[in-house]
Amino acid sequence: MEGILYALVPMFAWGSIGFVSNKIGGRPSQQTFGMTLGALLFAVVVWLIVRPEMSLKLWFFGILGGIIWSIGQTGQFHAMQYMGVSVANPLSSGSQLVLGSLIGVLVFHEWTKPIQFVIGSLALLLLVVGFYFSSKQDDTNSEVNHLHNFSKGFRALTYSTIGYVTYAVLFNNIMKFDVLSVILPMAVGMVIGAAMFMSFKVSFDQYVIKNSVVGLLWGIGNIFMLLAASKAGLAIAFSFSQLGAIISIVGGILFLGERKTKKEMRWVVTGIICFIIGAILLGVAKS
Repeated sequence: MEGILYALVPMFAWGSIGFVSNKIGGRPSQQTFGMTLGALLFAVVVWLIVRPEMSLKLWFFGILGGIIWSIGQTGQFHAMQYMGVSVANPLSSGSQLVLGSLIGVLVFHEWTKPIQFVIGSLALLLLVVGFYFSSKQDDTNSEVNHLHNFSKGFRALTYSTIGYVTYAVLFNNIMKFDVLSVILPMAVGMVIGAAMFMSFKVSFDQYVIKNSVVGLLWGIGNIFMLLAASKAGLAIAFSFSQLGAIISIVGGILFLGERKTKKEMRWVVTGIICFIIGAILLGVAKS
């Protein structure tokens, strides 16, 4: 139970990133750069307290992972602007869980028992249904819904998902570093990657500075993700953290004024229920 309670913190922290950053405003490149500055500040404080051992290998792969992460985050911010937070985030989380799980099964053979394939396949099906209903649009809402550029949104989500899943596979399946050790090199890579998306023409305007708060949310989520994994296992902790999409849906509707018709609200509730059950079953299958 303690591990699940810890896992709820990254769920709320990471789930709040989308609507908090979009409430602050700024272009996706400004949002990402500001977020990485906050993450770097958090990582420096953690390093000063913990003083973990560092190696050249850890610095290399940590920076590489941070750059790859920045691709995923920038794509997600672009998708949010095109599709809305309440639509883009569940699609992003669902696609990450599905693609990441398929890579884990097909490449790293994470499922070995028949019961895992049964539960895992059901979980993936529920996730697909969940993010389908979460993003489903009512034609009668098209006139009031200005977030209509779904084609660009899906393109952004495609490279965002590839970036996020590549980053996750790198750290969870290939290079298994201690989170408290790698967080500083990764934060440095995140800043470099975000600067690349600004063509290294970085600025410290109000949007960048304010979005640094979002980086602190990311850091807090990381620490509690580590605590949750130590208590309940990584599979359960990661699956619960991805339920932050629910927070994004609610936040987008309540704080960003993303309008939903009654029909869309029923679809959203259906999607959330499928998403919760699917994520939990996926955690059970992995564990």
